[in-house]
Amino acid sequence: MLYTICVALIVIASILIILAVLVQNPKSGMAANFGASNQVMGVRETTNFLEKFTWTMAIAILVLSLVATTVMDTPGTEVNSEASKDAKALQERMMENAPAVPQTEIPAQSPAAETPAEPAAETPAK
Repeated sequence: MLYTICVALIVIASILIILAVLVQNPKSGMAANFGASNQVMGVRETTNFLEKFTWTMAIAILVLSLVATTVMDTPGTEVNSEASKDAKALQERMMENAPAVPQTEIPAQSPAAETPAEPAAETPAK
């Protein structure tokens, strides 16, 4: 809930900062030569207000971004816990329906095989 509010406020602040930047008079460059608005009374105060407003909106976007990141849903919350439960239930169903792997039986040894065989007597070589 708070995350959604933060994102909405970030969008509003972004739009306001775009408008404030577009309204500001360029101090240099080619566009500064076309306007004579610097001669009008009160322009300096308007420029100061727009600059302060721009900085305020930039700081607001930064703070709201940090708050939104802190409040953002993490994998252990309620939203993702249902998906986790569904995944676990599916895994359990798959394990129940999976064919059992046949186990290899070790053949029983006869009692004769249990006693070690006597070494064969060596015949002397001639």
